[in-house]
Amino acid sequence: DLSNPEVVSKYKKAAEIANEAIKKVIAFCKEGVKVVDACQVGDDYINEQCGKIYNKVKPKVEKGIGFPTCVSVNHIVGHFSPLREDESKFKDGDLVKVDLGVHIDGYVAVAAHTFMIGEKPATGRKADVLMAAHVAAECAIRLLKAGGKNGPMTDMFTKVADDFGVNAVQGVLSHQLERNIIDGEKVIASKFDPESPESKMEFEFDQNEAYAIDIVMSSGDGKPKEFEQRMTVFKRDMECTYQLKMKASRAVFSDIKERFSSFPFTMRAMDEKKGKFGIRECLTHGLVRGYPVLQEKDGEVVAHIKFTALLLASGTVKISGLDVDLSKIQCEKEVKSKDVKDILATSIAKRKKKKRNKKKKKKKDAENKAEAEKKDEAKEEA
Repeated sequence: DLSNPEVVSKYKKAAEIANEAIKKVIAFCKEGVKVVDACQVGDDYINEQCGKIYNKVKPKVEKGIGFPTCVSVNHIVGHFSPLREDESKFKDGDLVKVDLGVHIDGYVAVAAHTFMIGEKPATGRKADVLMAAHVAAECAIRLLKAGGKNGPMTDMFTKVADDFGVNAVQGVLSHQLERNIIDGEKVIASKFDPESPESKMEFEFDQNEAYAIDIVMSSGDGKPKEFEQRMTVFKRDMECTYQLKMKASRAVFSDIKERFSSFPFTMRAMDEKKGKFGIRECLTHGLVRGYPVLQEKDGEVVAHIKFTALLLASGTVKISGLDVDLSKIQCEKEVKSKDVKDILATSIAKRKKKKRNKKKKKKKDAENKAEAEKKDEAKEEA
């Protein structure tokens, strides 16, 4: 419950580590560097920082990776967190997406950021998807307030994408966050899909809720296909039970239960050889579910921005997600939609305090005046 200051503190500390982890990964990413090494930099930093906090608290506070570092390049949409054997390297001009998460005591903050390799600014289609994702994020934080609804946010994503001549990626969902739950029941679709149950969901945002807002914009048709790359990111299904037959599978699943709980993990964090063999049976029988590596057509580009926000009594607070450096984007397109312009013209939701403060001030002034009058009367009597 976000009315508990300790819970808010844990969310904010997780967000602080997540933001710094993304910065570390960005600084590491250079032309010629291996993608897998960049992923490892993010995961190592998260584990190192989480190892320094909440160590003297009883009962023990679990903390660590809330979503493993994924680094997806150009037309790859997401969930690319390769095994150590992968030889993929960055090239100058690559559009790179970093996606990760941190949890403290089950309270998770996730974030994603997109940037270019090299010194040249983003232009053309790269600039279009970057600006679309940025504008959509700016609108989303303004729409995310107690009493607001999910439908207008989905509509906004489409209008922003249209203005920049790109597509919001179908199937990308923003989720409510809860303790030990990275994908809560309240879901915001990034694009209306009549065949998707998430698109038909209607609800209001409530005070004391946390959300991960996930925005992915593509220069392609926004309907990515599964990449031939093997899935390496998985998450335990907490409601599924099955008696595994193979010893190797039982060992892998025992490791998953002990080390990763309900949060996603990468195969790199395990013994890769045993993990690849043992995860199959777990996957076949639904004990874990995979995050497929998705891709648009080769030659297209994709931008990804994700942030975590808390709907507090004092207003909506964005706690994770880096600001986009607009000086490195040269976009020829701009916002045209009146609805989008109107949203951008509003301020981020904050509870109004001015009136109450004025009343308090008036009351205090009246009390001071009365006190002064009493003193004057006392002097006159004397």
